[in-house]
Amino acid sequence: MAQHGNGNVSVVLWREFVLEGFRGGVETQALLFAVFLALYVVTIMGNLTMITVITLDARLHSPMYFFLKNLSFLDLCYSSVFAPEALTNFLSSSKVISFGGCATQLFFFSFLGTTEAFLLAVMAYDRFMAICNPLHYPVTMSPTRCAGLVLASYCGGCLNSIIQTSLTFQLPFCSSNHINHFFCDVQPLLQLACADTALNKLVMFVICGCIAVSATVVVLVSYGYITVTVLKMHSGSRGQKVFSTCGSHLTAVTLFYGTLIVIYAQPGGVESTEQGKFLSIFYTLVIPMLNPLIYSLRNKDVKVALRRLGQRRAAL
Repeated sequence: MAQHGNGNVSVVLWREFVLEGFRGGVETQALLFAVFLALYVVTIMGNLTMITVITLDARLHSPMYFFLKNLSFLDLCYSSVFAPEALTNFLSSSKVISFGGCATQLFFFSFLGTTEAFLLAVMAYDRFMAICNPLHYPVTMSPTRCAGLVLASYCGGCLNSIIQTSLTFQLPFCSSNHINHFFCDVQPLLQLACADTALNKLVMFVICGCIAVSATVVVLVSYGYITVTVLKMHSGSRGQKVFSTCGSHLTAVTLFYGTLIVIYAQPGGVESTEQGKFLSIFYTLVIPMLNPLIYSLRNKDVKVALRRLGQRRAAL
């Protein structure tokens, strides 16, 4: 920490933080460690399996699975931003994170989370083109276009992350260095600032609101057209296959967008800090763990590919 004199007042500027995490004694911390470890291990295994299956199975080399592989990669990285630090702190008494480490964690949290929000909207657009414009689909969703859409999602995530991180860490943190959370997030950091944070809160609300609204509009419009198209289909089996494929994506979108809107895209966010912490577990660990299960259990192509991969390993 550094001390700066301001007339007769001495201001302490903290250069490291303490992640308070969750309340409770040793037994509670041990239980949380076990829960976090189980969620993280399943997340790693599930997303690595999806990436491996899509990469090795030539039948899954299509735009939809290209986006799904990128989603698995994002979930893998996203959960890894928080889980190792949280697991260490459950077994540690200090729970200290450096100023630079906190800024890095916030940057990647915002970067990967925003990128995933954009990518889910891109996946909805892909389903719209595949179902509503099948003749133009190979041209519209060419490999170059797909790579460009993924790159645009990463660029959008990076831009939002730079804005949020720079605005947050330009503030002087002098009231306390204890972050009432298990990772570095914007809202608990703003509570430690000894300066006016109205601009930060306004920018976060506007940007997160615009991202949530724009992505939600893309999803709703895409699935509106998809629903109309499916209802016009004469083949019931084809309609069921379409809804099965789209149902997985809609489930993932609802879980991810719904949680983020509750926390970030409304004035004041979640009132209860403890409630906010548990909601954070949901979108930092539970959703990345569920996504591979959602897409594999509801998708026949993925289940067949998993079976083929298992048979190939057994043969070896």
